[in-house]
Amino acid sequence: MLSIKPSQDTSLADLFCKIWHSGCLTLGDRYRLMLSLMQDSLSAEEEAILNRILHGVRRGWLEVKKE
Repeated sequence: MLSIKPSQDTSLADLFCKIWHSGCLTLGDRYRLMLSLMQDSLSAEEEAILNRILHGVRRGWLEVKKE
């Protein structure tokens, strides 16, 4: 089983910048986003960041990597 421990020090804003500049969403990025969604205490700004990433994937601006 694959075990990925994303850095808790990375804010969603930093993760958004990394994803947007690279143009792809890695497996580690997806796990970090999943963990963020599981938290009940997302701010409005964090929700907007998640929505922007999902919008980028739907529009084809961001590629989802399988690795």
